Amino acid sequence: MTSALDRIRVGSAPDSWGVWFPDDPQQVPWERFLDEVAEAGYSWIELGPYGYLPTDPARLTDEVTQRDLKVSAGTVFTSLHRGPSVWDATWEHVGQVAALTQAMGAKHLVVIPSFWRDDKTAEIIEPAELTTEQWGHLSTGMERLGREVKETYGLDIVVHPHADTHIDTEEHVERFLDSTDSGLVNLCLDTGHYAYCGGDSVKLIETYGERIGYLHLKQVDPEILADVVRNGVPFGPAVQRGVMCEPPAGVPELEPVLTAAQGLGVDLFAIVEQDMYPCEPDKPLPIAVRTRKFLRSCGA
Repeated sequence: MTSALDRIRVGSAPDSWGVWFPDDPQQVPWERFLDEVAEAGYSWIELGPYGYLPTDPARLTDEVTQRDLKVSAGTVFTSLHRGPSVWDATWEHVGQVAALTQAMGAKHLVVIPSFWRDDKTAEIIEPAELTTEQWGHLSTGMERLGREVKETYGLDIVVHPHADTHIDTEEHVERFLDSTDSGLVNLCLDTGHYAYCGGDSVKLIETYGERIGYLHLKQVDPEILADVVRNGVPFGPAVQRGVMCEPPAGVPELEPVLTAAQGLGVDLFAIVEQDMYPCEPDKPLPIAVRTRKFLRSCGA
């Protein structure tokens, strides 16, 4: 039996139930997600897309409490690389999500950079590489976001490297970390997205450990990924091909990642996410049960 990873708090998210959007007929109703995530043995959840779960704090508190669940984080998408002109609209959206996150007793806000390629249509929205000026906007914008979210809502932002965004590869992640203040901005390391983009999660934890503020646990199928990379398949269609797979069938191995994270000596959330939008409504629960059992075997 693996030694207990007592600094790691495991949870799951609507994403593991095929939920990508606030409202979509292909997604399971939110009540079913809450029922099944509790049944699978998780006690922590994320809010998912704002508006999927009830946004009234009293109602949501009642719904999660009766299922013995607690909220670890909210999630926002931002396009701060576009400069100061997007700040007001960004802050309006962030404020909605942050207020609900705070009201639920969570301490983290997961911040995902905007996609350069549409995740539904695969249309290319803007160049995949940022200019030097845009990198500057991204760095200063995220620092401002981190400062104002902390001052206003008492939350820490954790920026999520993500496929088909401008913070994706090892080179881009390191550039972002090296250009931002660790007192304002840290990272949500998603093991699946980082592997998808060619990164090594254990190496990142060992190199930038003080910047790891949160984890998403996810694996990719290396054979499907190789085909995705070879043919330039966008992220949405890649997910439909099953590129994000059930642990422990893919990469990276999660036990070494969890061991490295435990070695940082800080409390960390490790939220299971298995992208599978869209999916059959009966598919997520058995996977969630098996994944929880697997993570227990790792000591988490």
